[in-house]
Amino acid sequence: MRKLFLFSLFISNIFIFSQEQKTEMNTESTSVIYKKAEFPGGDTAFRKELFKMINAYIDIKTYAVNGVFTFSFDVQPDGKIKNLDVNPKVKNSELFIDDMLFCMRKVKTKWIPATKDGMPITSNYTIKINFITDHTEHE
Repeated sequence: MRKLFLFSLFISNIFIFSQEQKTEMNTESTSVIYKKAEFPGGDTAFRKELFKMINAYIDIKTYAVNGVFTFSFDVQPDGKIKNLDVNPKVKNSELFIDDMLFCMRKVKTKWIPATKDGMPITSNYTIKINFITDHTEHE
């Protein structure tokens, strides 16, 4: 009887320790740290720089833009912008998107890319921009 008791005690200890090790391994593998992409100075600074480029390079009155537009794009690990999409769609949407991407690339300041565990990654960023065709505020 004593042998049976010692044997069951030994087996239960092995079972308990094996469960603890699995729990520790799972905890370590799920701790992923994400940081989203950002423009130095924030969204306001980006809008200001973008409007400077739009006013310098584009005749915005060519397009029927009035109101708030949603710009969605990818920020690459090197801080550059790709894959721009603009909603709502307007007359000559493809040309408008091409012109906006051109202006976004003319902004000299690069984006700070998103990171995953400290490594830069490609991420999607969405920003709302208010266009008024009658007058656009710029410095």
